[in-house]
Amino acid sequence: MRAAVIDRFGGPDKIKVRETPVPRPKANEVLIRVSTAGVGTWDAYFRSGDIKTAHDFPLVLGTDGSGVVVDAGRRVTRFKKGDRVYAYVWDGGFYAEYVTVAANSAGHVPKGLSLQSAGALGVVGLTALQGVDDALKLRRGESVIVHGASGNVGMIAVQLAKWRGARVIATASGRDGVAFVRRLGIENVIDGKKGDVEVAARELAPDGVDAVLAFAGGEELIRCIDTLRKGGRVVYPNGIDPAPRKRKHIRVSSYNAVASPEKFAALNRAVIGSKLKVPIEKSVPLARAADAHRRLERGHLLGRIVIKP
Repeated sequence: MRAAVIDRFGGPDKIKVRETPVPRPKANEVLIRVSTAGVGTWDAYFRSGDIKTAHDFPLVLGTDGSGVVVDAGRRVTRFKKGDRVYAYVWDGGFYAEYVTVAANSAGHVPKGLSLQSAGALGVVGLTALQGVDDALKLRRGESVIVHGASGNVGMIAVQLAKWRGARVIATASGRDGVAFVRRLGIENVIDGKKGDVEVAARELAPDGVDAVLAFAGGEELIRCIDTLRKGGRVVYPNGIDPAPRKRKHIRVSSYNAVASPEKFAALNRAVIGSKLKVPIEKSVPLARAADAHRRLERGHLLGRIVIKP
């Protein structure tokens, strides 16, 4: 099969496409013919060596993607050949024509969702939903600031927060970021760097905002936290830099997204219930995986980059 691999850590130029052996599934794994692989900032950290992996070189990048099951290990009962699936494995290997993943790290693609959208959803969808539901425990009628709503995880989280019945303020990056989030169905959107989040918060929640769900750090996040009521809460996925500091009378907590059959089932319910949109900014063939990383490093993505093996 063809795969995008690195033989040593470094920049996008270290990514090379070449022939590699098709992996064989272990007893608890499925072999997936990859339709779409997601590209995320974390992939760049694996490529550069900033995130360590137990795998040896040559290293196939890619933490999430979608495709069709073509083989399954003898202990696998949830999937069969021909099933449309999507998966998230932290050190996965999705930049390839085939990938093996633990069956518990995959889910059936929900009805109505294309393989391309599913391939762009895995890691960002699980991270967003677990932030809204598990870490924040957002309730109907609560006020929440989704900070970094124009980013890859934020664009999913802001839709799910609205679906859960929260009163949402979204912060986005730039005028185009604000317009992007509004196209997702969110009305109350401000530019995180230039907009006055304090004014927007007072209008939405005069007694203070209930919660902040943060997908970006820095001074803009501090201003969001300043709008919280006593007893308010801040939640963010690990990796936000700089992370918010602890505060008196404010609950600050972080989390890591996990993949499991139950979490994928919850995400599928959310996809259907919310009529979730999965924006994709750019789709490239496997041969241009290095170009995908060059675009990634320029930043300010409005939608996910995907690779189509």
